[in-house]
Amino acid sequence: MLLTLNIRDFVIVERLELEFERGFTVLTGETGAGKSILVDALALVLGERAEAIVVRQGAERAEITAEFEIETRSPLVEWLGERDLGSDGVCLLRRVIEASGRGRAFINGTPVTLAQLREAGEFLVDIHGQHEHQSLVRAASQRALLDAYGGHAALASRVAELFRAWRQRVEQRSAFESNAAAMAAEREDLAWKVQELEALAFTAEGWQELAAEHRRLAHAASLIEGAQLGLDLLSESEGSSLSQLNAVIARLQSLVEHDQTLREVLDVLEPAAIQMQEGVYTLRHYQQKLDADPQRLREADRRIEAVHSACRKFRTTPEALPALLDRARTRLAELDAGGDPEALQRLEAQARDEYLREAKKLSAGRRKTAAVLGKEVSSAMQSLAMAGAAFVVALTQLTEPSSYGLEQIEFRVAAHAAMTPQPLAKVASGGELSRLSLAIQTVTSRVAQVPTLVFDEVDAGIGGRVAEIVGQMLKALGREHQVMCITHLPQVAASADHQWQVSKSSSKARVSSRVTALAADQRIDEIARMLGGVKITETTRKHAAEMLGIGERRTK
Repeated sequence: MLLTLNIRDFVIVERLELEFERGFTVLTGETGAGKSILVDALALVLGERAEAIVVRQGAERAEITAEFEIETRSPLVEWLGERDLGSDGVCLLRRVIEASGRGRAFINGTPVTLAQLREAGEFLVDIHGQHEHQSLVRAASQRALLDAYGGHAALASRVAELFRAWRQRVEQRSAFESNAAAMAAEREDLAWKVQELEALAFTAEGWQELAAEHRRLAHAASLIEGAQLGLDLLSESEGSSLSQLNAVIARLQSLVEHDQTLREVLDVLEPAAIQMQEGVYTLRHYQQKLDADPQRLREADRRIEAVHSACRKFRTTPEALPALLDRARTRLAELDAGGDPEALQRLEAQARDEYLREAKKLSAGRRKTAAVLGKEVSSAMQSLAMAGAAFVVALTQLTEPSSYGLEQIEFRVAAHAAMTPQPLAKVASGGELSRLSLAIQTVTSRVAQVPTLVFDEVDAGIGGRVAEIVGQMLKALGREHQVMCITHLPQVAASADHQWQVSKSSSKARVSSRVTALAADQRIDEIARMLGGVKITETTRKHAAEMLGIGERRTK
């Protein structure tokens, strides 16, 4: 829902900070006070196009900021996440229009395009009136509303997935047919590459072992010489370290009975002699395994050269050779699988049949839902000074299947029984369109996705009992959504949960608009003004209080 709206230097608004509540809110005031300017400002921050003329005279720029609370399950959360715009439970939209005509847009503090701002706004607010944000005139919104109302959203999503899978099969077949020669050349190249790499039989572990063996063979003479030197000095030469250490130990053992202090020295030397002897055994075993094998060294050289040659050929490193082979095998398998034109045609046909099967189910469900929705909205329209009007959900067969099904969905309306229903987008009267939107929203309120609804001109050309019904419908809609309405009718205003008064003042040749949240007694005066005009009498105040009392009883 909309939490706050901050407006600065916009048309005749110098500075305005508004905090919104849940339920049904009305904006009332004299004609020309600036009620519609608030809707214009909201439409602007939702992405509607603007010109420099909206900047307040004498100001450098106009700035509008709207803060929305969004639920974690809202599709807007996913939309923001995909674009790294964050949310944390709120969405902050900001629009700046310079006096020069240039503009900037922001979502959660990040600069965005006007198209992105508009796309985000479509998740948040529907403005019912003469604004671009009237989502019900858009074909995609009409289709989504019909599917949601009929419980077909999951099936529609499934149809879209199957359509994409079918198109992918079509593209695969077309690509094969148009690129058969190129694919044959690619397959030949891949087959050669796979053959070469498989013959090399390269593995990362084997490469490490080969490198270690090559180093050992290349330095075999030095290793043998070093091992022999160690054996000589430790145990095999005259006066070797081990023989001298054993002599010392033997001498001390003969003396330890005269002085037990020598036991500490023996405790250190005896294990050292054992360790040294173990070292001699290990070194001798190592020396026996060493072999200066020139033939094996040449084989290792040839193997290393073969690996490096393959790396140069395929422009890679030894470590990357296994991955290169895997990719070549995978792509070769793809080409082999797609290399049979008959198999490709069978797969395409299967994908088409699966799509058509589900799309026909969706079409059948849509036809039933369209009849029900048309009947219920038409019934609601009769109560809104649109007697004889009819609402029709038209399903027109497409010449070609699409991702959204086999038919185009269009909301149509006829102003009277003798008139042929026309597309909703072509309805001329803003008030008529707004009341029709109210009827649709009331019928479909349980499944509507947009949390905030704004109605402008909903009361144009109506009064009396119809105005009271409009108020009742808006109030009922306010239980499911956050609803705001600009109205001149006291019957509509009396039904609201909250009422704001918009007024205009002049000072130093400048005109300003302001908004005041009305308390209960102030609402009586404002509704009395709406009832009686300039002069408010006790009779009109009593009538206003009575209307508010009725409105309050409806709330309970």
